[in-house]
Amino acid sequence: MSKTDPRLAPAYTLAQAARYLRIPLPTVRSWVIGRDYPRRTGQARFHPVVEPPKDPSQRLSFRNLVELAALRALRTDHGLKLSAVREALGFVRTKFGDEAPLASHDLYASPGELFLERYGELINLNRAGQLGIRAVLQGLLTRLKWDRNQAVRFFPPVPSRPDAKNIMLDPTVSFGRPVLSRLGVTTSVIVDRINAGEGPAEVAQDYGATDEEIMDALAYERAA
Repeated sequence: MSKTDPRLAPAYTLAQAARYLRIPLPTVRSWVIGRDYPRRTGQARFHPVVEPPKDPSQRLSFRNLVELAALRALRTDHGLKLSAVREALGFVRTKFGDEAPLASHDLYASPGELFLERYGELINLNRAGQLGIRAVLQGLLTRLKWDRNQAVRFFPPVPSRPDAKNIMLDPTVSFGRPVLSRLGVTTSVIVDRINAGEGPAEVAQDYGATDEEIMDALAYERAA
């Protein structure tokens, strides 16, 4: 991929990534930067799982957001041990030369045979556990649009409507900010207008949006 690929460009602050993905900011910081923590024998280091672009402002790329979304789903839905995840991902990177397996179609389409095999070896994962991880990966597959094995668009879930895809993050649309998938209107603009006193129906009419799209924008923004 080109160095100018918008998917790899530093575009999101840690706070924005946390807000857009609904992940606690300290968790994002730990997964991206790492952190020190106390042990009986002294300080220990939690090493990062996601590698951001080399950027002095520590901004994250769209690809990083996909990786964080995958980690969140796997941690929330399956409780994966991050130390084993880190080692399994390192194994996959070495085997295939893939810099970011969590943002690669290969991990989701198989889904993740090599990753699952290595992770399973590290924690003695049983068959039920493997099926659980497969289900999470397949669920994530439906929330991503792909181009040549790389994620190019992410549809974050909307509260109370987990299958909805009215909201998207696309690095080539509105600088990667959350927008209505069909119209490209930022969700923040919709919420700002309604917070200023305009009615949802009036805003929907102005943009040619459906009531459902406006409600999903509101639900996503207010939960973020």
